Amino acid sequence: MSEKDTISMQLVREALAQTCPHGEPDSGLLARAGIAVEQLHLPEARVSAESYARLWRLLARRCNDEFFAMDPRGLRSGSLAFLCRASMAQPTLAAGLETALAFLSLMLEDLQPSLVRQQSLAEIVINEPRDTPRRAFTYFTFWMIVHGVACWLAGRRIPILAIELRCAEPPFCDDYRVMFSQNLQFDRPRTRMILAADGLDAPLRRTAEELQRFLAEAPGNILVRYRDPASLGRRVRNDLLQLDPGHWPDGEALARQLCLSASTLRRRLAEEGQTYQGLKDSVRRELATVWLGEAELAMGEIALRLGFADSSSFYKAFRKWFGCNPGHYRALVQARGARVASTSAADAKVPSDLPAR
Repeated sequence: MSEKDTISMQLVREALAQTCPHGEPDSGLLARAGIAVEQLHLPEARVSAESYARLWRLLARRCNDEFFAMDPRGLRSGSLAFLCRASMAQPTLAAGLETALAFLSLMLEDLQPSLVRQQSLAEIVINEPRDTPRRAFTYFTFWMIVHGVACWLAGRRIPILAIELRCAEPPFCDDYRVMFSQNLQFDRPRTRMILAADGLDAPLRRTAEELQRFLAEAPGNILVRYRDPASLGRRVRNDLLQLDPGHWPDGEALARQLCLSASTLRRRLAEEGQTYQGLKDSVRRELATVWLGEAELAMGEIALRLGFADSSSFYKAFRKWFGCNPGHYRALVQARGARVASTSAADAKVPSDLPAR
């Protein structure tokens, strides 16, 4: 694992919130995880992903709960191993994922997930009691388990088009966006993850030896998507988000803005596993999913905003990025909002056969 893979100390505090309810973190446990207790409350402090993974395992063993006591029933130690073993025995990724979600529904009391396929898209929806939403950390821990296992079953990273959550946006979202998707939507009526469905019918061929390696390295092998927020790649990406794609500088101009030579810019990005073109494509993907959720923007306008010559070019690029039709994605994200608005309006309307008060 790279030295640059780090986790916000805020996520360490979140992990401790349920397991140390009296606000007194176990300094001995933190020391075993390689985390300095004196840095625990420093706003900008970060820890290595390896230390966070070690803390995860220590807390799970201490609580006998691989879900950090965030559900009345929880996931007893060994749940992840059983989930993976049952899922890998299925013929396809879809069947394996449905088995994993069925197991989580059986084990957990409040979070009841299900897989729904919508043409070229799939969504994993969490049904839960209609009371106060859970903490963002609870939802993201759930997604970390589900998405991490799904990627392992598939043998590749499965792109996430969007994640919608019932809770309010927390003040520390950078790690979540790097880990999952830049397209995180909060204060939504339901919590769900939207994926392309093109690979769900792929056969599963995982072996017992591969399972043993995966479990021995978990959850560190799931956390490696985290990157240093102060990296050059993150800075370039954030700068691109502030500009219209039509005004993005070319590589030479970007290097001059950063007071670097073009070769130094390429080398430093390469050291982080990045390229300038890759960063531009990443921002385009993010903007595409966000703008497709805005009903007032026509498909042609989105294409032009992103720098494509026409809707057809945008359509082909979107299918290449996510393996699904942009029209299907737009219909899925907007249909749920329309149904919620319609339901709210109906609930607010006074029935005509009731007397006015």
